[in-house]
Amino acid sequence: MVIYDSVKKEKVPFEPLKKDQVRLYVCGPTVYDDAHLGHARSAIAFDLLYRTLTELGFNVTFARNFTDIDDKIIKKSIETGEKIESITKRYTEHYINDMKALNVKDADISPRATTSIQAIIGMISKLLENGFAYQSDEGTVWFDTTKDSAYCSLSHRCSDDEDAQARIEHEEGKRHLRDFALWKACKQNDVCYDSPFGRGRPGWHIECSAMIDEYLAYKDEEYAIDIHGGGADLFFPHHENEAAQTRCATHQKLAKYWMHNGFVTIDGEKMSKSLGNSFFVKDALKAYDGEIIRFYLLSTHYRANFNFNEEDLLASKKRLDKIYRLKKRLYGVKKGRVDSNFQKEMLDALSDDLNISKALAVVDEMVTTANEHLDLNPKDKGFKQSVVANIDWLNEVLGVGGKDAFAYFQLGVSKEDISKIESLILERNEAKKAKDFEKADAIRDELLAMGIQLMDTPNGTVWEKAE
Repeated sequence: MVIYDSVKKEKVPFEPLKKDQVRLYVCGPTVYDDAHLGHARSAIAFDLLYRTLTELGFNVTFARNFTDIDDKIIKKSIETGEKIESITKRYTEHYINDMKALNVKDADISPRATTSIQAIIGMISKLLENGFAYQSDEGTVWFDTTKDSAYCSLSHRCSDDEDAQARIEHEEGKRHLRDFALWKACKQNDVCYDSPFGRGRPGWHIECSAMIDEYLAYKDEEYAIDIHGGGADLFFPHHENEAAQTRCATHQKLAKYWMHNGFVTIDGEKMSKSLGNSFFVKDALKAYDGEIIRFYLLSTHYRANFNFNEEDLLASKKRLDKIYRLKKRLYGVKKGRVDSNFQKEMLDALSDDLNISKALAVVDEMVTTANEHLDLNPKDKGFKQSVVANIDWLNEVLGVGGKDAFAYFQLGVSKEDISKIESLILERNEAKKAKDFEKADAIRDELLAMGIQLMDTPNGTVWEKAE
């Protein structure tokens, strides 16, 4: 497998630190609000990486954190009067539910900042002992970037015109513009913990370094973990600062490979709360099933910026529809073995830095070829079973194609209409049993007028919403 390393800015062969083992860490959400499409894009991108590595035979240990103590969370608590624990618990649950709706696999480890305080204090203590940190008179502990000769070797973004931190107003007690807080001294309305350096709370960057060190890191390797991932917006300063902290506290490099997914825009505008155009996952899920959203977000290469618009989403849905049309055509057929050539072509594509365009082209070809073969050989049982297995495997590697074929084409029908449809189907079945075919046909026509098509199968009557 080859992956694009954000530090080297090129594709490189992926060689894990330990044979057949992969340790993967991805920055998760700060839980002060609902997840937006940027969160979904990142989660789906690294879910695809997780699935691909697993299918290639690696034993993957995947960690994704929750930042549940942060300036934004405290601000929301002050503004609303709601307790911090209540805010973070609610939005953590919302995030987990949104990701389940998008068929994103759970992480193996889901550390939280508030349950990692001792690990954070321990790492800050090491940085102070090693001379890479200092404490101001106000009590805040700062990382001294001038003491780390490798600082900015990750992102190479420390020139005056690019250094976002240097533009921030100089804070009291900070010696250098690029220095950043490891431990923030307790203030009024703040969340505070006891520590050897006084009451306070962790800075944002130290949380990930400490959680990686506590829950995931190798202790006997040059690098703590194999892959560190996240959104492109985290590369600097967050990931740069993480790398510096780990390097100076443990004398290890944080990650052998760094991977970043592109931004999400909505009709051309970068998603941003400040622009007022943030698109919550929960709102998208009200209009479209999670699998449809997943397939759409998956269909553009993870490193590319993604422009979200409904026209493209509907075009993507038609592509997904073709997979389910084939699956519906094979309704009731038992699963056989996955076609080895199809599987190889898919994994070859995904092994090229998750080349999703090539992978989906392989899927399109499989669907087209399968339909053509079935047109000519409708009774080829072995072929049918293999195609069923192909589609089932797609759900393992891409996270799509796992729904019941008819249930998929029922998406968007209200519960009230479903109840009415099923009642009419039951009535039609009774009419057929009584050999009242005129009534049965009349019910079929009534359903068709509602936009519902019926299909009588050996397993009973199934229905779908007509296009």
